[in-house]
Amino acid sequence: MRGTSLASLGATQLRFEPVLAAAGAQAITLGEQLFAVVDAMDSSGSLRRTLSDPAIRGDAKAGLVSGALGRLDPRVVEVVSGLVQQRWSSAEDLIEAVEQLGFDAVLASAQAGNELERVEDELFRITRSLVGQREVRQALFDPRVPGDKRADLAANLLRGKVADATLAVARRAASSPRGRRFVATLGLVGDLAAARRERLVAAVTSGSELSQAQLDRLGGILQQAYGQELQLNVTVDPEILGGLRIQVGADVVDSTVLARLADARRRLAS
Repeated sequence: MRGTSLASLGATQLRFEPVLAAAGAQAITLGEQLFAVVDAMDSSGSLRRTLSDPAIRGDAKAGLVSGALGRLDPRVVEVVSGLVQQRWSSAEDLIEAVEQLGFDAVLASAQAGNELERVEDELFRITRSLVGQREVRQALFDPRVPGDKRADLAANLLRGKVADATLAVARRAASSPRGRRFVATLGLVGDLAAARRERLVAAVTSGSELSQAQLDRLGGILQQAYGQELQLNVTVDPEILGGLRIQVGADVVDSTVLARLADARRRLAS
């Protein structure tokens, strides 16, 4: 998402937060309705072009939203009306903004129930559990399978084992991937949860289990580098021959043997 669009989203998030706080646990319903708006724009090229067209007056686009989405919660209609009146770098950026607000709403519902940390942990554990489950990962992303069937698969795997917000995110990730793999969407929402808790998350991938001493040392190094304590989400991937892959937001440090071999091959080829 480009700078102009990020600024537009940030301003809307600030205005939407009091609404989510007032909604409490019911904010999850607002999130589901925002996802419905995303689906409507994804399925209608004329709608998304119209709502993101800078040549069309903002009040005219807001009127279109009110007419098309009048059956939804007035708070959802209001926030989407506000979004379409702002300037977006592309129609896709507008849709991504609505989707992120949907995830924000789901996480706000968890926060209202003091379950935000649980949801963040569950999202990470789900991604870790799928590392060696290639067939399950493929089934959750298979475009040949209808979205509602993929959502049902995710629900059957998780229902009764995770928080309602976690289940809502997993169903959404499976039903409407929007070009992202299931695990990638869970990782994105996990980062949003960490940001809501005002914590940085370091996603660490290692070829073998790390000892507590190694985790403490790594945590200390990252804390010194970023100036704050980070939460370490560690995944063991046997395909990695050695070293570590660490991602903190957009920063990636890859010191695995495979990465070094790939770099050596690139150097030899150049």
